[in-house]
Amino acid sequence: MPNAPFSRRDIILAASALTAGAALTEPLKAAAIAPRGDSDPSTSWADPAMPGVTHRIVATNGIRLHVAEQGEGPLVMLCHGFPECWYSWRYQLPALAKAGFRAVAPDLRGYGRSDRPEDVEKYTILHNIGDMVGLIDALGATQAVIAGHDIGAPIAWQAALMRPDRFRAVIALGPPFRSRGFGDLGPPTTHMPRSRTALFYQLYFQKPEAEAALGNDPRRMFRSLFYSLSGDGAPPAGGGGLTAGMIPLNGEFLTNPASLPSWIRESDVDVYVDEFARSGFRGAVNWWRNVDRGWELMAPFADTPVTVPALYLAGDRDIIAAIFRQAIAQQSALVPKLRRAVMLPGCGHWTQQERAPEVNVAMIDFLRRLPAAGSA
Repeated sequence: MPNAPFSRRDIILAASALTAGAALTEPLKAAAIAPRGDSDPSTSWADPAMPGVTHRIVATNGIRLHVAEQGEGPLVMLCHGFPECWYSWRYQLPALAKAGFRAVAPDLRGYGRSDRPEDVEKYTILHNIGDMVGLIDALGATQAVIAGHDIGAPIAWQAALMRPDRFRAVIALGPPFRSRGFGDLGPPTTHMPRSRTALFYQLYFQKPEAEAALGNDPRRMFRSLFYSLSGDGAPPAGGGGLTAGMIPLNGEFLTNPASLPSWIRESDVDVYVDEFARSGFRGAVNWWRNVDRGWELMAPFADTPVTVPALYLAGDRDIIAAIFRQAIAQQSALVPKLRRAVMLPGCGHWTQQERAPEVNVAMIDFLRRLPAAGSA
């Protein structure tokens, strides 16, 4: 994306998103989901595979989001990463509910049963923030704690930065806080590594063929990602391969592990395969197609601190922790109420799934130490 002054279209895009925004664990069975009920945004249903979890379609920010929720009390919103869905928080929903919180895990726009706008430009970080602010209202609350993993983390960080009146605290798993959501060095894609034979994964996912590569064999893709990016995966030979963030230009980056790590089962993979069979990967990769635009639109918030209490967790074998090691060390300068980072030994990228008991304990301890919620 060219490094040029904002166009009228970008200004309108930013304004519309901000205006909308203003408005321990036992193995679980794969979730059984009722039909979406596209004609009725109020559709809700219980989940027989996860007792206590309720699913429904909620109208927010001009679209409809599917949410899974459990518990009563102060609201905690859980934003998943790529390529995931609400199910990534399956261990946190009951734990938070038991601890006295109302846990809500939406499918982000473009994922699962949530709406999938056709326009690529409808997937900026400001749209996601607007969705989350509108979701607070749709749920009948005034404030929430927002948590995010992977791409959900920058959404959570920037939501808390921009709307501390609505988000009273933030929990981030994986990506640390970075000014403007994507750093201050310039358009993000201009700093991503590339070679004659490989591209950084965020560049690769912007390519049209990425959707086909991801969707060609979803089961193999998920099994490969869950294994290779976890703490159980073998370290990359010579610093290359997917675990170093690089994807060969021929698109052949998937393995097919003989077995899955102990923290995930084939029935869990079934859920992800079913969800993406429904949604496809276009909405998911559209996030990556908007990283430069998101960086441009966040310019007014450069070097703005996050003023609410914050908790940061990451696995010490997470590719994100390796890529953003310097940002992790420096993030407290712009997050003055950040608690000491929780680094999980031997944990890879799938933080809240790989280390559910430790993540649950850290989250609940942090939540219980917060000032009382306004209304939830």
